[in-house]
Amino acid sequence: MSDNTNLSQILLFDGVCNLCNAAVQYVIRHDKKKTIKFASLQSPFGRKVLSEKYRDTSTLKTFIYIKNEEVLTKSSAFLTLMKDLGGIQQTAIVFWIIPRFLRDALYDFIATKRYAVFGKKESCYLPSPELEDRFIQD
Repeated sequence: MSDNTNLSQILLFDGVCNLCNAAVQYVIRHDKKKTIKFASLQSPFGRKVLSEKYRDTSTLKTFIYIKNEEVLTKSSAFLTLMKDLGGIQQTAIVFWIIPRFLRDALYDFIATKRYAVFGKKESCYLPSPELEDRFIQD
């Protein structure tokens, strides 16, 4: 992988999913330290991570949060990301008390319906010039 693999926080997301793109915009607004990097699952970097670190093609139903080389998915990725954002988002940690299989079942339900409810883009999100350094393309 490129030098970007040494980054400690990377959010991989479905680049054509409107809900996922809204989530990325939310993270950008609330990541005050600007430490989180982004890559679409469809990008060369995203595909490489899928093949090397996770290997499961069904991950297109989830975003992936890589923190210090640990690959987190589904509700665990979401809750860890909210904790890392700090501020009011940290309150999401109360959901850790819910067993993972239940949290992930809810996550899977939303993920399965995301295109029907929120829509889908024809192509991946393109960051503005001022955000390009936070997005990993290759």
